[in-house]
Amino acid sequence: MENSNKNHIHGIHHVLAHSYTMHLFLFLVGVVLDLIFNFKLFYNPSMAPLGIFFLIFGTFLIIWAQKTSRKLDKNNISVETFRHGPYRYTRTPTNFGLCFLVLGFGLIINAFFVILSAFVSFLISKFVFLNKQEKMLAVKYGAPYLEYKKMVKF
Repeated sequence: MENSNKNHIHGIHHVLAHSYTMHLFLFLVGVVLDLIFNFKLFYNPSMAPLGIFFLIFGTFLIIWAQKTSRKLDKNNISVETFRHGPYRYTRTPTNFGLCFLVLGFGLIINAFFVILSAFVSFLISKFVFLNKQEKMLAVKYGAPYLEYKKMVKF
């Protein structure tokens, strides 16, 4: 029971939950800093359409990744098991989607610290949480996952 509980606490979904929580926390920090300092990057609303595009693209990417990951065939694991949907292009589509969402919002409202938080949270997530997740996936799925990781670099 103790080992099962330990695996549950340190499971892949637990790591991802921390990553997503960190994205939210840094986004909120960015919003607060922008409210306090009100530092603008642009003097006209020309970046808003790009921000809207990023919001839509980020939302689409997250939904696509979540639908694809739910359909993972865990009974017949091979390299191709992992290469479906957005996972053909990136190992971390939800992380990219969250970055695009925050970046898009920051561009729409012309908020320097929100835009900065998008990049900072992406980097922290990539090098802290996702490294931990990938080690867990390598242990869980072995050679097929390691081969997939060689094929899909991001």
